[in-house]
Amino acid sequence: MKILIRTTLLLLLLTLNNRLQAQTEIPAYTLADTLRGSLNPERTWWDVQRYELYIKPDYKDKSIVGSNTIAYKVVKANTGSTKMQIDLQEPLIIDSVLYNGSSKLKFEHTGSVWYVHVPAQKLAAQNNVAIFYHGKVHQAKRAPWDGGFIFTTDSLSRPWMTVACQGLGASVWYPNKDHQSDEPNLGASLTMTVPDSLTAIANGRLVFKKANKDGTTTYKYNVVNPISNYCIIPYIGKYVNFKETYAGEKGPLDVNYWVLDYNYAKAKTYMPDQVHKMMKSMEHWFGPYPFYEDGYQLIDASHTGMEHQSAVSYGNRYKFGYMGRDMSGDGWGLKWDFIIIHESGHEWFGNNITTNDLADMWVHEGFTNYSETLFVDYTFGNQAGNEYNFGIRKGIKNDKPIIPSYGVNAQGSGDMYPKGGNMLHSIRHGLNNDELFRSILRGLNKNFYHQTVTTKQVEDYISRVAKYPYAKVFDQYLRTTQIPTLEYYLKDGKAFYRYTDCVKGFNLPLSLTKAGVKTVKILPTNNWQQVNLSSGQDSLFTKTAIEFMYYLQVKNVK
Repeated sequence: MKILIRTTLLLLLLTLNNRLQAQTEIPAYTLADTLRGSLNPERTWWDVQRYELYIKPDYKDKSIVGSNTIAYKVVKANTGSTKMQIDLQEPLIIDSVLYNGSSKLKFEHTGSVWYVHVPAQKLAAQNNVAIFYHGKVHQAKRAPWDGGFIFTTDSLSRPWMTVACQGLGASVWYPNKDHQSDEPNLGASLTMTVPDSLTAIANGRLVFKKANKDGTTTYKYNVVNPISNYCIIPYIGKYVNFKETYAGEKGPLDVNYWVLDYNYAKAKTYMPDQVHKMMKSMEHWFGPYPFYEDGYQLIDASHTGMEHQSAVSYGNRYKFGYMGRDMSGDGWGLKWDFIIIHESGHEWFGNNITTNDLADMWVHEGFTNYSETLFVDYTFGNQAGNEYNFGIRKGIKNDKPIIPSYGVNAQGSGDMYPKGGNMLHSIRHGLNNDELFRSILRGLNKNFYHQTVTTKQVEDYISRVAKYPYAKVFDQYLRTTQIPTLEYYLKDGKAFYRYTDCVKGFNLPLSLTKAGVKTVKILPTNNWQQVNLSSGQDSLFTKTAIEFMYYLQVKNVK
């Protein structure tokens, strides 16, 4: 028996040690990770102003020929020849680089990082490099999750092409400065030459369509707003269009729907219904749609969907839920189209407010996950929103922290979606003031309008406007895998409470509410505290009620 006990204890210790190692191990990052994810001297001396991108994809050969003219501003002067880091992933090849439309520049590369030698650069000067390239292009195997160029067919076996490249990076299909911190200040254009039997669409507005009289047609689209590299996307297929003008918070908004021809009949009523409900909710909570100048487009895609700015990908098969499934398990997720609501929510968090480093992607995904709860709340009522948010909590794994290492193009745990959303829901309930909470969400989109940010800027803004120090709350949910525990007991007309299993200083405020009972607001810390209870308030201290409203574990420690 003693041997059995010792063996069991040893196995338990080994299991605990393995779990701790899994939580604390830092992945082995490569030089390529650092070159892609860091702001090194070859990147920081120049600031992208605009991309003028041209491509001609070859559907049969699975290759592309193209160019990208990058207009940039010099932010750090250099009196001698200097290097400019351009990212273009293998197996694509740069053929030549022209400086200011005339002189050819030398270049070399290490893997997917290309170094272009440019002449002396004067501070504040504005120059451009035109980069010509070609080759076989990396193809996505499981878009949008792995990323790459997509050569596929529609259900009638006709060619269909697009791209999904978040995380993997836009350099998988065109040359650019592939770092989220540097969006082209003056927008971008995408010109596409495609077979004349197909239609090409991209972000923003159509500039021209030109028949080339050689079996091809050229389309040019343009955006005037700053845009993330991974959001610039071509859509090429047997598309048809219908449009409308939506009466939004900032005035008339041009809305275009691009669908495969055989989807036209069902899309004509289905898409506008969902888009109108989405716009009403998002503009209510987050403020005006951020890209009125470029319009809003919803476009059939061969994958599930992506948040491509002003050109949202849609592949949810015209079904409510996520491919017909309820992500929450409580029924509310089957009353609306998950992809239209979620991916459009990214227009505010992800596209309007973009993180400098991929490590802070919770700002994109946590807030957009929470936009689903806010949509359900706005459309179906407060209780429905609470039930939806509680339901998606089952997707939290607590496998690793949400925020990983910086400067190496690393993404944190997928918990950034449901855990990020539940963290925001917990903060909202603690405030117990929806007007203040709404002003925070709208204020974020106004104060960081068309900007790239850090998580610290977002965290500090919330604390400042809420007039409460939430730093340790963010540390808890974003930087650890612990689920905080609220311990409590009731005695002599008082409630005693404290937080355990949490970072030192964890201080999430709790507002305990119930119809017909006076609200109790408490500020638990790591030390025992107490509050006097009036009639009926003891009923507010229940495990089920508190856990329903807050992402905590609750224990009555009688």
